Amino acid sequence: MDWNLLLTQLLNGLQLGLLLFLLASGLTLIFGIMDFINLSHGSFYMLGAYFCGSVVARGGSFLTGIFVALLGAFIIGAIVEWIIARRLYKEDHLDHVLVTFGLILIFDTLVHIIWGPAGMAIPLPEVLNGQVTLGTLVLPVYRLVIIASGLLVAGILTLMVSRSRLGMLIRAGASNRTMVEALGININLLYLVVFAIGATMSAFAGMLIAPITEASIGMGNEIIIIAFVVVIVGGIGSIKGAFFAAIIIGLMDTLGRSYLDDLMKVFMPIHHAETAAPALSAMLVYILMAVVLAFRPQGLFPPAGAR
Repeated sequence: MDWNLLLTQLLNGLQLGLLLFLLASGLTLIFGIMDFINLSHGSFYMLGAYFCGSVVARGGSFLTGIFVALLGAFIIGAIVEWIIARRLYKEDHLDHVLVTFGLILIFDTLVHIIWGPAGMAIPLPEVLNGQVTLGTLVLPVYRLVIIASGLLVAGILTLMVSRSRLGMLIRAGASNRTMVEALGININLLYLVVFAIGATMSAFAGMLIAPITEASIGMGNEIIIIAFVVVIVGGIGSIKGAFFAAIIIGLMDTLGRSYLDDLMKVFMPIHHAETAAPALSAMLVYILMAVVLAFRPQGLFPPAGAR
């Protein structure tokens, strides 16, 4: 076995998992606390990439692009919650799906009008564009930065939810909205802040991946499906569940695409394995979701009090 390749794929899986966590953490807060299905969550992933790319293209630094992307996503997320989402909390989930699907089309069209149909490449600063050599293993610096950023945000978010006053209000609002309102807490403001934080997390993930893939229209529409799988597998409303489920799914997807064909060649003819392995590797995360729903429908790490 090529151990360098295995370690590289493990790091790639960890990187994918942490990007999924950034998406799914905001999604699980919105879904778990507000009982709101937001299909347009992936649009903020796209907007974060375009906001950052626009700043860099106009001569701004990458750090300035990060700040603009996060601030822009927070403001737009707050506006979407205030004008649209707030009016849908008491409606059926089907209404949530239809309206937020419409938002996807609106955001995609606006990006097409403002930035054009072509993708936007985002160059990295020199300090992030190098490589690190560990023995015989060569690793891009920026991929390590993505992993470190994901772990840092995971730690900050966990502390915020478990230790801060805002986190206490978030947990209380998820358990009993009526009681929180009776205590004089502005629940609408709380929901607006949570929605905007979720949008900001999604934009941060899109901004991080854009220098590798480039910003493009609809870039969040595919990954948001996997993010929903992460939320379901981890447990709706659970930050801890989103983190561990994202890592599991990221590693499963990356290692499955790299090694499943070799494994299947042991049990079947080579040409059959080469045909079946790509299809099966793409299904692995959905098979995992089906198994979790069958045997532990509350998720692997449900929030406290969930059954």
